[in-house]
Amino acid sequence: MTSVPKDLDLRRAVVIVALLNLAYFGVEFAVALSIGSVSLFADSVDFLEDASVSLLIALALGWSVIARARVGMALAGILLIPALGLVWALWGKIGNPVPPEPFALSLTGGGALLVNLVCAFILVRYRHHSGSLTKAAFLSARNDAYANVAIILAGFTTAFTISIWPDVIVGLGIATMNIDAAREVWAAAHEERGAAS
Repeated sequence: MTSVPKDLDLRRAVVIVALLNLAYFGVEFAVALSIGSVSLFADSVDFLEDASVSLLIALALGWSVIARARVGMALAGILLIPALGLVWALWGKIGNPVPPEPFALSLTGGGALLVNLVCAFILVRYRHHSGSLTKAAFLSARNDAYANVAIILAGFTTAFTISIWPDVIVGLGIATMNIDAAREVWAAAHEERGAAS
C-alpha cells in the first residue's frame, strides 16, 4: 500500500518537473520560430505536453485506481499532441525549405537535454509508483533525452550539409517516439483498469 509521504514526495517531484518543462517550452518554442526548426518546434510542444502530464499526475495522485487509469488513458492521447504539431511545422517547412541555423539548433537541443536529464533523474525512483501516470512522465523524460541528442546531431549535420532533412528527420523521429510512448501508457492504464475491476 502506498504511503502518504511517498505520495507527497511524488507530488512535489512532478510539480518541479512540470515547472522545468514549462520554462524550457518557452525557450525552445521561441528559438524554433526564430530559426525555422521542425525538430525544435516538435520538441517544444513536447515540453508543453510534459508539463501538462506532470500537473495532471500531481492532481490525480489521491484518486482511486480506476480514476487514475482513466487519466492515464487521457494522457496517452495527450502524448500524441507533438505529432500533430509536427505536421503543422512540416507544412510550413515545405513552403519555405530553408535549413535552420545549426549552432542555435545544437545549443538549444543541448539545453533541452540538460532539462530532460534532470527531469528523468527526479522521476526515475517513481517510475513504478502510481502505475500509468508516473510511467507516462518517466517515459516522456527518457524519450525526450534521446530526442535531444538527435537534435544536437541534426545541428552538426545541418552545418555540413546545409539541408533541411536532418532537422525534418529528427522531427519525424520525435513524433514516432511519442506515438510509441502513448501506446505504452495506454496499455498500462488499460491493465490498471482491468485489475481494479
